[in-house]
Amino acid sequence: MELKDEIIEILLKDARTPAAEMAVMLGVDEKAVRECVSQLEKEKIIVAYSAVVDWNRVSGDLVQALIEVRVTPQRDRGFDAIAQRIYGFSEVKSVYLMSGGYDLTVLVEGKSMKEVAFFVAEKLSTIEGVLSTATHFVLRKYKDNGLVMDFDENGDSRLAVSP
Repeated sequence: MELKDEIIEILLKDARTPAAEMAVMLGVDEKAVRECVSQLEKEKIIVAYSAVVDWNRVSGDLVQALIEVRVTPQRDRGFDAIAQRIYGFSEVKSVYLMSGGYDLTVLVEGKSMKEVAFFVAEKLSTIEGVLSTATHFVLRKYKDNGLVMDFDENGDSRLAVSP
């Protein structure tokens, strides 16, 4: 495995890993690590650094939904033009071209289910070329970006069931 690949793996696990620590882990000079990271950033291989946040511990107001979207591809542009239109909305966090029964998967965040539903009804479904949508609300995250989410400080990870 190349140095750049090893550095990327380390940063994917913890983007705050210092260059000095990576150098020790990889058995190379710290300067080589710094230069490699700088080159990865310059080539836009590393585009940004981000934190994985357990929003349930910060605020219960965030609602996420995965929306399956069927579209009619545009002549000479395919799916790109519609995808660009969709990812321009502030509610949209990710857009993926998919294989299978639908064309795009859109990850949306809002303050409530009503807000997400409004986005789908008033913004997404009204785009020319959008044929249909199917919205799936995220109820609980068990693992996100490779990290297992902590459920309960008391060690009981079962969902409460009431009659």
